[in-house]
Parts: sequence; structure tokens; C-alpha cells
Amino acid sequence: MADDDLLGRLAASLPEGYAGLCRLWQVLPQARLVGGVVRDLIAHHPVADLDLATPESPDRVLDLLRQAGIKVVATGLAHGTVTAVLDGRPYEITTLRRDERTDGRHAVVAWTGDWAEDAARRDFTINAMSCGRDGVLHDYFGGRADLDAGHVRFVGDAAIRIAEDALRILRFFRFHARYGRGTPDAPAMAAIVAAATAETGGLSRLSAERVWSELRRILAGPALVETLRLMDRTGVLARLLPPSDAGQGHDVPTYDIPALERLLACGAPPDPVLRLGVLARAPAGDLAARLRLSRAEAASLAAMRAGPAPDPASDDDARRRLLADEPADALVRRSWREQAQRLGAPSPDWDALRADLLARPRPVFPVAGRDVLAAGAAPGPHVGQILARLRAWWMAGGCHAGRRDCLACLTRLLAAPPPPS
Repeated sequence: MADDDLLGRLAASLPEGYAGLCRLWQVLPQARLVGGVVRDLIAHHPVADLDLATPESPDRVLDLLRQAGIKVVATGLAHGTVTAVLDGRPYEITTLRRDERTDGRHAVVAWTGDWAEDAARRDFTINAMSCGRDGVLHDYFGGRADLDAGHVRFVGDAAIRIAEDALRILRFFRFHARYGRGTPDAPAMAAIVAAATAETGGLSRLSAERVWSELRRILAGPALVETLRLMDRTGVLARLLPPSDAGQGHDVPTYDIPALERLLACGAPPDPVLRLGVLARAPAGDLAARLRLSRAEAASLAAMRAGPAPDPASDDDARRRLLADEPADALVRRSWREQAQRLGAPSPDWDALRADLLARPRPVFPVAGRDVLAAGAAPGPHVGQILARLRAWWMAGGCHAGRRDCLACLTRLLAAPPPPS
């Protein structure tokens, strides 16, 4: 069916991307834009990825693109996906598929030339639309009407779609938060409750990496508190997060939605690690292990939970001492958590504190172990002890002393009798 000028809207918002798309259409004239790009053009949301589908086989797509001089990478041939690269922008191109077998995590697919059959394997009606080079919208399951109504609905039977891939449970909450309005789809909610409460299968079969990939997007997305309350009522949230004390069993609350609500009321940024650290009650190490956080994410979460929080009433020296021990981003996350606990509301003083921490150069202790040895200390554990005493002196003075003053203090420490053991 004809739609308002989707391609014109795309050309206006992503002129370089649209130029590359037109070149691809010269090589693959039957290809259509699919999934998120079509949905977001209709919803007037920013468009990021330009994904296409085609009835051509993956090998045929590779040959045609290479013959046209277009860089192409076989990024997912087992699922019919190749990636064309034009002017540095990737375009995923996937051959139309149907599912032969699914096990709740993976699917065995076969190629098809039937657009409706390919659309039927997609998760939600709003993601099952496509648009060809003629600008015509192809909508096999009422996705346009659902999008206009703010209704996120599974394609076909919700229980079957979840059984095919349980990650669709989390995707439902993410898409409802972004595109839904009002009461969530009743068949979807019933199927989610059944899957979430099942002892085997469902969420329990998903890899931690896939769970965190979706949960990260939910935490960074809109309508977060309302979404988490839906996840709580369906039993999903309790299945995702470890208990606060593993020794007390699964009846221990694993999360604190009101605490997160207080954080959001402060105006905190959409930082998924920050939000996870406030929401979840489990120790940072348990959370990192359960969700398989990256090393950087795990370190950020641990730093947020450990050490003193900065205070808006602190003086210059106190702030310098904090920065000498930890990077500003860890202190900023900790400040948001502390503000949420104390106030649960916006505060210019806390905002000024964070701006000051981020703007300050980080103090660097100007002496190392080799300096202690050069000053005459014998090698051994004594070197570390002397260095620790020297750094404590430097910290007590607000981290102002430079290298010369620190070396003078080192001389005094070496000359003084050792402290009693």
C-alpha cells in the first residue's frame, strides 16, 4: 500500500545513507528495507541502521555486489546475511528466510522467495513491515495500525513466538517502552508470564550475553520504571538478577525499583551500568558474573559500589584526595547513587560537584619505588612501607606537594627511626 513519502523522509534525514541505498537498489532491485528502519521512518524516530532483505540467495548477493565493485563481507552466511559497505556505512542484506527448526535459542533456516513467509518469522507486527525502491509499504500483519495505536503485538501466537526464541520476552518490554502506549497486549503478557514461571526452558536457556544485551537497552531506554514494574509483575525481573544473598534463597528481593525511581528523579543520565548498580541489590561481583558484563562494565560497577561518595560540601583538598585514588567517572557514578539515597530530587549543588570533578586534572603522586631505592633504602618490603607513608603524607596535605617536596619528605622518613611494630 502507498505510504507517505518514507523514502523522501529517509533521504532528508540520511542523505549519504540514502545515496548508498540507491546504489544497492541498482544491483538488487528486488531488495526492500525491512525491520527497524521502516518502523522508525513511520514513527518519525531517528533512523540508524539500514537493513535490507532480498529474495536472492546469499551467494548470488555476494556475486552481484562484487561484480558491481561494492565491498561486501560474509558476516552471517549461515543465516543468509552479508554486509555491504559503501562510503564507510554498513548495509546488512539478508535473504528471505523461513524457520525450519527452533529450540528457544537458535533457529535453522531455509531460503524462500515469499516476502509474507519471511515477515511471519519476525517478532512483532511493527517489525514485520518492508518498503521497496518504489516507496510502497508492505504490511502483512497490521504493523502500521499497531504502530499508530501504540500497540506492540507479536506476529501470530505469542506463546509460539516466545518458544522459538525466549529473548523475545525482553524485546517485548524494550519495544513496548519505546513504542507502546497504554495497557500492554494481553496475549503477549499471558505468554510471558507462562514462560517466565516455567522451571525449564524460556529465560533459563538464554545466554547471559544475550540477556545483558537486551537488559542494557531496556535500562538505557524510556519509561524505565513502568517497564521494570511490568517485568516485576510478570516474574521476569526476578529471573534475570541474582539474589542479594545467595545463602538466603530466591525469596530475597533481588532489586529495588523505588531506589531506581529516586535516581531517575535526580536527572541521572541513561547510563545502564549506573542504573543497574542502583536497581540490583546483589554484590557487584555476582551481578557481573550473572550477566557476563564486560571487564570495563564490571570494573565500573564495582567502583560505583566501593569507597566513599563525594559530597557537595567537600573542600578543594577533599576532592583532590578522592581524585587521586579514583577516576572522575567512578566518583560521578557514586555521586548519583548518593544523591538518590539522600535526596531523590534534582540538586544544583550535586550537579556543580560533578562538573567540578570532571573538570579537574587528576592529581598524580610524583614518587615511585625507584625513587625510594635511589634515596638509599635497601630493597625489600620496607620500600613499599616507606612509599605508603610518603603517599599518606602527600594525601593529608591535599595532594599539593610536588616532586621536590615529596623527595624532601622521603629523606626525612628515611632518616627517622622506624615506627614501632
